[in-house]
Amino acid sequence: MKKSKVSKQVLKSRQVAPLATPTDLKPAATKDIAGAMNAILADVFALYLKTKNFHWHMSGPHFRDYHLLLDEQGDELFAMTDPIAERIRKVGGPTLRSIGQIARLQRISDNDAEYVEPEDMLAELREDNKTLTIRLREAHGVCDDHGDIATASLIENWIDESERRTWFLFEASRRGDSTGH
Repeated sequence: MKKSKVSKQVLKSRQVAPLATPTDLKPAATKDIAGAMNAILADVFALYLKTKNFHWHMSGPHFRDYHLLLDEQGDELFAMTDPIAERIRKVGGPTLRSIGQIARLQRISDNDAEYVEPEDMLAELREDNKTLTIRLREAHGVCDDHGDIATASLIENWIDESERRTWFLFEASRRGDSTGH
């Protein structure tokens, strides 16, 4: 019995022990960068799920094209999640642990509507990707302020990807007139 109590105490102490990843960044830098990147991670998860939601519920005459486009974009978003989380850990910060935490941190709005017109899906995702680009640029600024060139470099690639998604969504929703609307 005594051994069991010791094991429980040891396990409990391990649960509250800091992760203490070695880094040359100052504690304030770790806090700021991890905070900015966890918000980005929450936004990426929210945008991923919204993109997949619209992918699953697409309809209409352009179904196949839009369905495939959103599937590709969803895959690209999901592919960002692990590198973001691992980067947060590399700089010494904790990362997201639950869907609840994602819900608390996300700045991309959910869309739980029973039906959304295909054109509205594309427009909403286009705006969300533009918003993600803005948030990525803000996070890049945080990294620049603290000399974290590795995270900034990754962010630059994700900015390019989000701009590409925005562009594709814009072009897919154009009607062919000179205004694009």
